[in-house]
Amino acid sequence: DEETRKDYDYMLDHPEEYYSHYYHYYSRRLAPKVDVRIVILVTVCAISVFQFFSWWSSYNEAINYLATVPKYRIQASEIARQQGLLNRAKEKGKNKRSKEEIREEEEEIIKDIIKNKIDIKGGYQKPKIYDILLFQILLAPFYLCKYIAWYCWWIYCFNIKGQEYGEEEKLYIIRRYMKMSQSQFDSLEDNQKETFLERQLWIRENYEVYKQEQEEELKKKMAMDPRWKRYRRWMRNEGPGRLTFIDD
Repeated sequence: DEETRKDYDYMLDHPEEYYSHYYHYYSRRLAPKVDVRIVILVTVCAISVFQFFSWWSSYNEAINYLATVPKYRIQASEIARQQGLLNRAKEKGKNKRSKEEIREEEEEIIKDIIKNKIDIKGGYQKPKIYDILLFQILLAPFYLCKYIAWYCWWIYCFNIKGQEYGEEEKLYIIRRYMKMSQSQFDSLEDNQKETFLERQLWIRENYEVYKQEQEEELKKKMAMDPRWKRYRRWMRNEGPGRLTFIDD
């Protein structure tokens, strides 16, 4: 090709540059034949597919676990009876299927009700296709523009006009103080969020007091925890950094 021809002509004109010619030769010989953009695209797609199925697996594990918890299982069974789903499954398989098959169908009915009635949040929530890496990269410009617009609105409303914070804005500030992601904060109980609002934790001074209280409470729990007592006793007596001298 044209580039190789240029290197060849240069070699004929400058034969004394021995190592330079070897470098150009092997750099072309060993150059990747596949477009790097294709490699990146395939890698991103593979990661995205793995993400999606991994999240589905985690979500199904959470549903299977909730189906074993008596509190949720009893509620789901009651809803299924009210809707006539359990009786329908028994009548449907009365003469054709075994008890094991009927039991499996009832189990699926209970799990479906739990899926529809319980909003799982956090790391085990129902996966959304827009959360995978591929869509996050494609939608990055949109999210960036959305964040800039939101930030300008925040500055205008609360810094320039001096409006009071609403409940959503207060919770946002509290979440930022706690350094929690949106999914982590959403997984908290509603009564915890109400406590945050009652204590006005969106005010920095109030949050610092609350944080200090939580740290003191954690220290007390750790002091009373027998596992931590054993660990401290081990660190004091046999832990790393201890030098012992044994007389022969």
